[in-house]
Amino acid sequence: MITGELKSKVDRVWDAFWSGGISNPLEVMEQITYLLFIRRLDELQTAKDRMVRRGIPDTSPFFGAGQQDLRWKTFKDAEPAQMYRTVADKVFPYLRALGGEDSTYSHHMKDARFTIPTPNLLAKVVLLLEGIPMQDKDTKGDLYEYMLGKIASAGQNGQFRTPRHIIQLMVEMTAPNPRDEICDPACGTAGFLVNASEYVQRVHKDDLIEADNQHHFNNSMFHGFDFDSTMLRIGSMNMLQHGVESPDIRHRDSLSQSAGEESDRYSLILANPPFAGSLDYETTSSDLLKVVKTKKTELLFLTLFLKLLKPGGRAAVIVPDGVLFGTTKAHKELRRMLVEGQKLDAVVKLPSGVFKPYAGVSTAILFFTKTDSGGTDDVWFYDVRADGFSLDDKRTPLLAEEHLGARATDLTAEQHTKNNLPDVLARWRRRTADERTRARTEQSFCVPKSDITAQEYDLSLNRYKEIVQKEVVTRPPLEILDDLERLDKAIEAGSAELKEMLA
Repeated sequence: MITGELKSKVDRVWDAFWSGGISNPLEVMEQITYLLFIRRLDELQTAKDRMVRRGIPDTSPFFGAGQQDLRWKTFKDAEPAQMYRTVADKVFPYLRALGGEDSTYSHHMKDARFTIPTPNLLAKVVLLLEGIPMQDKDTKGDLYEYMLGKIASAGQNGQFRTPRHIIQLMVEMTAPNPRDEICDPACGTAGFLVNASEYVQRVHKDDLIEADNQHHFNNSMFHGFDFDSTMLRIGSMNMLQHGVESPDIRHRDSLSQSAGEESDRYSLILANPPFAGSLDYETTSSDLLKVVKTKKTELLFLTLFLKLLKPGGRAAVIVPDGVLFGTTKAHKELRRMLVEGQKLDAVVKLPSGVFKPYAGVSTAILFFTKTDSGGTDDVWFYDVRADGFSLDDKRTPLLAEEHLGARATDLTAEQHTKNNLPDVLARWRRRTADERTRARTEQSFCVPKSDITAQEYDLSLNRYKEIVQKEVVTRPPLEILDDLERLDKAIEAGSAELKEMLA
């Protein structure tokens, strides 16, 4: 966890940016991202320098003999005015022309702009970053997550960030392994890919010792697409700060470009794609329209995911409730495809306040496996009523930190009423065992494919949930009339008799 001292440093720098005239939180994040990248290059060059001293030549140095003043370790100690001139006039032009590192980062730095307005502000930011032990990837990751949280709390860009505990739940349920190729076709700041990388590093630590697995982890396991260059830069750096050296983070308009070269490629898709949007047919990929003719982005993304997955690949995707019960031809056809043509595994209904304060829309998580030959048997449903945070605009934690998230253990019955996520994970792992015997009055239950087919592939939980009817005791009308007469007489007789009657 990032400490209170580091949080206060970040907060002070954030305030300094605001006072200095940069009020867009994405711009603040982007400028910090550039400086983190510069520092990272210097760390890599320092490692190369050590190898040179051992007699191993450096055939492609990041900083040549005449570029030593561009290194972090050199300019960080300069006077603010000199530092500012160096960074503005030399370092940023160097970043834009960087070709020494063939990676996703150098690609996204081509249009880097330096917008920090004053030498003193630059000096403050550099001092902050210098005071953080960036060799520890956990500290780097936590720092980056905290800054991304500040983007979300600023209000206007929260749509780019799915709550971390919901991402964690989806990752835990899909259980990525070292051989997966993981894709988020609407990656934003790469939260899903980051959490998947953390899961693999934690659960499959021993497997990553093997050279092939380590190379795959750093170079070919993680793939993210977005059409916003700022998001691509921030997402790339987010991955770097979490220990992934060269992820495939690319500029791609997922719904407009043909998915031909990406088809049948990925074994796991984790995504919270944009929804409630509408595209023109002319700007939508014909590959997708051939499958389902619709202008709705949420349906087009689901169609895209089915194309991108290889047979046997699995997906966990957040969708608005309308996808589950929409009555248009496109809605019904897509649900039919998931149930009949693929293997629909689960529908996890989320509380409507999960994305507040940015949106109050009701959502669910769909889990499915691409088979191209059916396979849906029983679909598992879970009704999440609490995610550990208040469901109002403040989203205040309801429990201590150790009891939040999907991996919290030993929650009491009362704590469960405030955080259902560990129970979701525990029951998911038993979905083919005792979960199948649960009554539909419970928080989770299974529904046979035949029942879903009979309901025209409606996937809304309330369609199948049964309500416990409380027994109502009825009394004969004459008894009720008799009681009313006695009550009348008691009122006339005075309060003592009335009290006795009501006692």
